[in-house]
Amino acid sequence: MNFEDILYEVRNGVAWITINRPDKMNAFRGQTCDEIIKALNKAGYDREVGCIVLAGAGDRAFCTGGDQSAHNGNYDGRGTIGLPMEELHTAVRDVPKPVIARVQGYAIGGGNVLATICDLTICSEKAIFGQVGPKMGSVDPGYGTAFLARVVGEKKAREIWYLNKRYSGPEAVAMGLANVCVPHEQLDAEVQKWAEEIGERSPTAIAIAKRSFNMDTAHQSGIAGMGMYALKLYYDTEESREGVKALQEKRKPEFRRYAK
Repeated sequence: MNFEDILYEVRNGVAWITINRPDKMNAFRGQTCDEIIKALNKAGYDREVGCIVLAGAGDRAFCTGGDQSAHNGNYDGRGTIGLPMEELHTAVRDVPKPVIARVQGYAIGGGNVLATICDLTICSEKAIFGQVGPKMGSVDPGYGTAFLARVVGEKKAREIWYLNKRYSGPEAVAMGLANVCVPHEQLDAEVQKWAEEIGERSPTAIAIAKRSFNMDTAHQSGIAGMGMYALKLYYDTEESREGVKALQEKRKPEFRRYAK
């Protein structure tokens, strides 16, 4: 497969899928999502692959969510909101192998959602987690909210979304958003170590375990699907567009001016 927005490499039985848009803080556009989905399916059914790593190129960001330069009420790809988010999230959850999020910098917005739904998250001391949706005229009405509450608890999930604070790697570990935080220079070695250890386990047992974990929250796929339609309607409002305008004009948004 030829990819433009991502890098795909297999290292000793571990498939590394790297978002390769460091100039955009590894924010994804429609094409990026499609390529990640294809790469996940490729790795998921490759008998030589035992584990998958989802990463971001460069040192600044794992992923910062949807590319705002490709967003004006609708993104530039397919799907309900111009991004196949339901399909991307489903691919991460349904691929029959564990997916490890390697977070070396910002995991913000949709990037934070990706890190949340990956099976495991390993971060460096330079990692920063958080949500910005309500500050930007956006929200994740599916796994990024409902599933996040399962991961970190209701109170913490609401704090993350209502206040849009940023959290360090150690704080992410403390709340259960990440498994472990290591020195930055040790991140790749630690991720590869975990992935290779998983690759030594019974692949069928691992696949069954993953399916079993997912069954408990499978209903959230329906929530996400319905939520994306609500989000599409929200993106068509001046209130939502104010977030993008404010970002472009480098000013504080005035959401209440347009709220009904």
